[in-house]
Amino acid sequence: MGDVAGRAGVAKTTLYRRWAGKNELVVDAVAVLFDELELPDRGSLMADIEGVVVQFAALLERPETKTALMAVIAESTRDEPLRERIRTSIVERQKRLVLAGRRRAQARGELPESPASAAGTDDLIFDVIAGAVVHRALVSAEPVDAEWVQRFTALLLGGLSAAART
Repeated sequence: MGDVAGRAGVAKTTLYRRWAGKNELVVDAVAVLFDELELPDRGSLMADIEGVVVQFAALLERPETKTALMAVIAESTRDEPLRERIRTSIVERQKRLVLAGRRRAQARGELPESPASAAGTDDLIFDVIAGAVVHRALVSAEPVDAEWVQRFTALLLGGLSAAART
């Protein structure tokens, strides 16, 4: 916190008024990085998903994102309030992309209108996309290249039976 305060030109007490400690500060800094993710209209649900997956993977490749995210996730395994901060500051804010993508696909006629219970499905879609990309990029350290993104998107949209045919 001392180094951060020095670089920001403020007293450490200024930082501690907003963040209880370095983990909370890091989560908020990572959240700002994730807020850079966008969902431009690429003309189809498939293209929209591919675009956001490529952006997400590129963000995870950045050293500051990779290091900070892995550190706070590891720390959160022992710290429930930190886990909740990650959930609210990063995860819940990024679910906006799933909601926007679903609404856009519905407007194009690519997806049916969703019932009021769709929130649970949106959570699942977010978990599947985020989990797969984080695992691929950070855990297995395999490339999130164009071929993988296309195969992943086809699996997401077509399900297991469609993937078995390719």
